[in-house]
Amino acid sequence: MGRASVAVQVPPSGYSVLFVDAFLIVCEKETGLLSVPGIGPEKADCLVARLQEEYRGVRIVHRLDRDTSGLLVLARDAVSHRTLSMSFEARTVEKSYEALAAGWLAQDRGLIDLPLRKEALGSARQIVHPTEGKPSQTEYEVTERGRDADGLAWSRVRLTPRTGRSHQLRVHLLALGHPILGDDLYASEPARTARPRLCLHASKLAFDHPSTNMRVSFESACPF
Repeated sequence: MGRASVAVQVPPSGYSVLFVDAFLIVCEKETGLLSVPGIGPEKADCLVARLQEEYRGVRIVHRLDRDTSGLLVLARDAVSHRTLSMSFEARTVEKSYEALAAGWLAQDRGLIDLPLRKEALGSARQIVHPTEGKPSQTEYEVTERGRDADGLAWSRVRLTPRTGRSHQLRVHLLALGHPILGDDLYASEPARTARPRLCLHASKLAFDHPSTNMRVSFESACPF
């Protein structure tokens, strides 16, 4: 893949529904679409708002960053929402992501154990902070190493977060010296402009169904 710097266009729907029943919805969110409304009327458009046009009363359970694509589960009633939320809090939900990171990681796999906190009050950015940061852990596994035609080296990485801090995967890879390609918040040149989007995708999601208690699992093909 070569470099590009064009803006990503979100399809009209911004999402596709993979599974729906009376209790929950599992969908794939496109990059560039907020999970929930942001601050200000210009950020009112989001996944939840679009889904509520067809599925009245749908409720967010967890979020993906605007520029992260992939799998999300949403609840359709208060009891399902509470049950799913408790599953996330108890860390019984399995999540894994796929990313393209700048450079070649030295180790094929490992655990990133670095505490995170906001860079400053009101800032969207997170930083590693040894004393004020909250415990944050991410397992990683390199599945491929490659190089662009212009010489830019990259690693395809499978990421499994043990905790769910804001921007955790992006900051943890940055701390290793391998920012995610296309990350306009943390990566510097040339990694930021190496791809037209943030190369982070929620590729697997597994949890206990809130009504049947049966384990259900969903996968989403990586688009980059």
